[in-house]
Amino acid sequence: MNAINRRSVLLAGLGIAGAGALAACSNTSDSTAALVSPSGSAVAAAEKKRPRTGRTHEVTVVAAPARVDLGAGITARTWAFSGQTPGKELRVSAGDQLAATLSNQLPDKTTTSVHWHGIALRNDMDGAPPATQSGVRAGSNFTYRFLTDAPGTYFFHPHIGVQLDRGLYAPLIVEDPKEPLSYDEEWVVVLDDWLDGVTGTPDEVFAELRQGMGGMNSGRTPTDSSGPSDGSGHDMGNMSGMSMGSSTGGGMGGMSSSPSPSSSGGGMSTRFMLMGADSPLLGGDAGDVKYPYHLVNGRVPADPQVFGSKPGKRVRIRLINAGSDTAYRVALGGHRLTVTHTDGYPVRHQQVDALLIGMGERYDVLATLEDGVFPLVALAEGKNTTGLALVRTGSGTAPEAGVRPKELNGMIMPASRLKAADDVRLASKKVDQVHRVELTGSMMAYNWAINGKRFDMADPTAHPITVEQGQRVRLDFVNRTTMWHPMHLHGHTYQLGGGGPRKDTAIVLPKKTVSVLFDADNPGQWMLHCHNAYHGEAGMMALVAYQG
Repeated sequence: MNAINRRSVLLAGLGIAGAGALAACSNTSDSTAALVSPSGSAVAAAEKKRPRTGRTHEVTVVAAPARVDLGAGITARTWAFSGQTPGKELRVSAGDQLAATLSNQLPDKTTTSVHWHGIALRNDMDGAPPATQSGVRAGSNFTYRFLTDAPGTYFFHPHIGVQLDRGLYAPLIVEDPKEPLSYDEEWVVVLDDWLDGVTGTPDEVFAELRQGMGGMNSGRTPTDSSGPSDGSGHDMGNMSGMSMGSSTGGGMGGMSSSPSPSSSGGGMSTRFMLMGADSPLLGGDAGDVKYPYHLVNGRVPADPQVFGSKPGKRVRIRLINAGSDTAYRVALGGHRLTVTHTDGYPVRHQQVDALLIGMGERYDVLATLEDGVFPLVALAEGKNTTGLALVRTGSGTAPEAGVRPKELNGMIMPASRLKAADDVRLASKKVDQVHRVELTGSMMAYNWAINGKRFDMADPTAHPITVEQGQRVRLDFVNRTTMWHPMHLHGHTYQLGGGGPRKDTAIVLPKKTVSVLFDADNPGQWMLHCHNAYHGEAGMMALVAYQG
């Protein structure tokens, strides 16, 4: 039995028995308390309260090896949903039930799952091993069945290992039957950083990264004796010889002790590690990984997707960052954008020239189209390269693949300056619990963690962050590292500050603190993690669990 299955069995046992530990946080004790099971009566009761239309959408999502066309004659061998990337869009209305059967046709011994990113669904359908289910084994099926009660822009992807950095992702759009926005057309835009099947695989990338920068030219894996421990006696600065399960398998078990194929003799390879990526918007270091391509709707800039329309049309653009290590600065040349939603929830409308979108974030914008041909550019922030799509409403010559419209350097409004729309702003209420969530680690030892503890469900002493149903909870994300982290909470939408936007993923800059509020109204056991796929896999995860 590999590590992910051991963890899944362990957590399932904890859920059934109702045994767990309180969070080691500022306002919790170390005594044991029952945790709500992901499939327990409290979860079922919450599901019954959700609004429903009575309609059910039945779909099959096939995860399998695929050869995908990225445009300009470039193909990549990857894993994808139903043979394409992005996968086929799923579109439902608020209150509809989605019955999505995952068919795992990936290589032998590869477990996978589907996480419905941003949806406040029932806990046992969240698709996040080991918290809510065991990974779906190769050759097996699993049906996710849940209500989609909140309209918005979402997407779905695996939650095992670094599988997100393959082609396994697709949009999920939940339409509002009482849509208040007025627009003529809609365009879903998915951004991604790509290397799978071109320069290597995500597992090879992670094998190299986890050696840390301290291993460069040293001839051995670095040891940082001051680094945090994983709770099992292993120093987190020294992962040499640790085997946490199949490299194609799951969760934290995606790590393998085998070195990157590019490693040679005397020192650490930098085949995949990115050096010198810097962004003032991100507070310094912009990312870890070299990507040969940045895609917009699965196409390289040399052969972009073209959105055809007419002058004067008002278009709703749903922007999704499905990347694993890249924030994108997005602009539409010749246009200003009106921000209407972030992470599915409406905000007070705000005009901007460009947007900064971290991994896992989504923004909805409106644009009234001019006459001509215009570039939608996704600048890989701090990495000096771009993704591209085109908007064509009339005659004109298409811009060059490397075009950078002036709007990229115009007014960029961070999420912290947006305001939630009146109808979704959290009501004023006393905060019942405050949890300090310290983001720790470094590139030197690649020991990313939360509160100095690397997430590991195989350790029965691991302490979840505990909440009680009905509480108003504040999380203080305290970034003690020199890198930025997009922090994602499953099963909930929190609010930035007192009246900021409602979000489920927020950028936390280096050495900064971001405070968010949420109401504990969706019982279960939920992942909280950095949505940099490699930071999360290295250990920057925690469990937010409801006490029974």
